[in-house]
Amino acid sequence: MEYSIRIIEDRTEKPRIARAVLEALPEWFGIPEAREKYINVGAEKPFIAAFDGERPIGFLYLAKTGSATVELHCMGVLKEYHRMGVGRALVDKAVRFAVEAGYAFMQVKTVQSGFYEEYDRTNAFYKACGFSEFEVFPELWGEANPCQVYVMSLK
Repeated sequence: MEYSIRIIEDRTEKPRIARAVLEALPEWFGIPEAREKYINVGAEKPFIAAFDGERPIGFLYLAKTGSATVELHCMGVLKEYHRMGVGRALVDKAVRFAVEAGYAFMQVKTVQSGFYEEYDRTNAFYKACGFSEFEVFPELWGEANPCQVYVMSLK
């Protein structure tokens, strides 16, 4: 399967891509208010997208969280493209971007393993990409969604 990975600069294209992907992923982005926030915040962030031809099939965006740390703040890949290397290619491009920008660490937050099958797969994906478990915040997103923080050294 061929696909392309591109850095997106156009602030109007970013929400269009995010919406196309996130609305197709209700298992992860089913709360409308949260989904809209992810869509809107991404317009101002470093944004990387995957395309099958001209069709957006996945994206991620980064957010600075400290002088040495950037967060993989939001990521989604259409389900029919899972396990085809698209997510890994997006993360690899994000890592290269973060290294070039001078960051020492990348973090990502997700729901801790053991609560939802979808998030168990998400956790396995981040570990396979080289992230390590850092800390769990049991109450950050509420008792039913304990926040797992993963980190990756970029040095």
